[in-house]
Amino acid sequence: MDPETLQSMIEANGEVMVNVEEFEVPLELHIHDTTFDGSQVTLELSDGELLFDTDKVTGYWKHYHSLADYGLE
Repeated sequence: MDPETLQSMIEANGEVMVNVEEFEVPLELHIHDTTFDGSQVTLELSDGELLFDTDKVTGYWKHYHSLADYGLE
């Protein structure tokens, strides 16, 4: 995935969910705990950090929180 696309998605929505090849579960990236260094992403967690390359991202989507987000209000 293009690093600029992923970074733009996080900046526009505040957060984004991603599938990354090397992890079995989706990751939730927030604007306040995710940094980009070229094509590498660092996700700060409460007990460490995860590093991965954007070319390992196999999918991404906006993480919804409300009925309004789903258009079901």
